[in-house]
Amino acid sequence: MYNVVALGELLIDFAPVSTDENGYPTLAAKPGGAPTNFLAALTKYGAKTALLSKVGNDAFGKLLIKTTADVGIETSGIARDDTVFTTLAFVTLDEFGERSFSFARKPGADICIKYEELDLSLIDNTEIFHFGTLSLTNEPAKSATIKAVEYAKNAGKLITFDPNLRESLWDCLENAKAQILWGLEHADIVKISDDEVKFLWGCDEHIGAEKLLNEYNVKLAMVTCGAKGALLQTTKTSAFAKCPQVKQVDTTGAGDIFGGSAISRFLKIGKNPEDLCDRDLEGIAKFATTAASLSTEKFGGILSVPDEPDVLALTK
Repeated sequence: MYNVVALGELLIDFAPVSTDENGYPTLAAKPGGAPTNFLAALTKYGAKTALLSKVGNDAFGKLLIKTTADVGIETSGIARDDTVFTTLAFVTLDEFGERSFSFARKPGADICIKYEELDLSLIDNTEIFHFGTLSLTNEPAKSATIKAVEYAKNAGKLITFDPNLRESLWDCLENAKAQILWGLEHADIVKISDDEVKFLWGCDEHIGAEKLLNEYNVKLAMVTCGAKGALLQTTKTSAFAKCPQVKQVDTTGAGDIFGGSAISRFLKIGKNPEDLCDRDLEGIAKFATTAASLSTEKFGGILSVPDEPDVLALTK
């Protein structure tokens, strides 16, 4: 039995480690993909996880499957495709340190996964099913994701969702908004950023959390606010945790690691999301913001999840 099964991208993030005198970055290949980063944090903190995804049958695809297995995620649900390349994401920073993404994904393997290729037994044997919107940008992955979410929902699984908006991947932003709203309608627990809340409704994190709970029937809303911290809220209570100061070098994957870390604490508590008390939310928020913050001291996502003792040492 698995604690969490996720569907979505497994890819290479090319992280900028330096820039030459002409402004061209030197990039380091790092394993990533939002759902996989999410599972990596869960696995590091004791959960049993599995991934449904697709990579190219190429050097990067083989490396990614090995790395995913090495961190403890079940890889039997990862398909290989001889006809397309493993998806690549190039991360660059502006003069203010803000990230932008360029994707080699026309198509990339992750959006070529078909519903018929999904090992539904993994969903049958999990407590929680997780997804994001990068698999909703293009067919056939879009249909595969929609059907998988409905399959999991009908099977009574708890559904977690992270929009993880990447504007450059959408043909139009209205379509992006529609797919995010579809995801919210099907989710029990949502991890969303304050920027995504503004994109959807033009409001702050507090109003955004209220909308998630009251208009979309989300049971637990988790709104991250960058380096400021994160708001966790149910219909009964809420908590806000500030991020500790760290020596940040790369924020890629930090939001995903926040989500996985938060769900790892949620699983340890063992309650329904709507029954979490003040103390529960405070503990989840503090652990997750600390884990996410520490992850920014390393490049990339999957391999930047900090050790649990290091996280706990900062949360005391």
